[in-house]
Amino acid sequence: MLKLNKINQYYKQSHTLWDLSLEIEEGSCTCIMGRNGVGKTTLMKVIMGLLPIKSGDILYDGKNISKLGADKRAGLGIGYVPQGREIFSKLNVKENLEIGLLANRNGLKKVPDKIYELFPVLKEMLKRRGGDLSGGQQQQLAIARALCLEPKLLILDEPSEGIQPNIVKQIGDVIDYLTKVEKITVILVEQKLPFARKHGDKFYIIERGRAVTNGDMAELSNEVVEKYLSV
Repeated sequence: MLKLNKINQYYKQSHTLWDLSLEIEEGSCTCIMGRNGVGKTTLMKVIMGLLPIKSGDILYDGKNISKLGADKRAGLGIGYVPQGREIFSKLNVKENLEIGLLANRNGLKKVPDKIYELFPVLKEMLKRRGGDLSGGQQQQLAIARALCLEPKLLILDEPSEGIQPNIVKQIGDVIDYLTKVEKITVILVEQKLPFARKHGDKFYIIERGRAVTNGDMAELSNEVVEKYLSV
């Protein structure tokens, strides 16, 4: 579904991604892992079109999207939940969700009932301002807003960060539902190893802007964890 071929990206004079290649299989949950500051969030922004690349190609469903902006990529069915959520704090829950509809690739005008089935707390809080929600509720809202695009590919950057355990579990259940039932492809940036192992099918490990190893999640050995993920 998604293929990155020798991507190079710079931030000012800093070379942040180095000949980075990866391939995301349709209907899978692929975890992007690595220590802090190795380029994971930069990679997600590159995939979404929020940061330009210096060289390389990004292929989505066989189409080269390397020069398309984020709005065009959203229209092709790529949803993005950034680290820190970035909901609209002064808008209420309903208004936040309706903003997600603006980029819906199928012209949908109404928030699908499935959103409230996945996140029932949001239906109870439609009139509440986003800034008044707890961190976990804001994360649910951010994911729900992205799902209003009806994406084929959903990027989640650290969705469990700073979230209470019961909501982390719910988010994990949603990821499983999206990949296994809805057949939505998920790219998951995740620091928590147990969460990644439970919900991921594949993994890539990033080190200093390079993809250094990858494979099926069952192949993520303790030796690899010690070498690339231990602090």
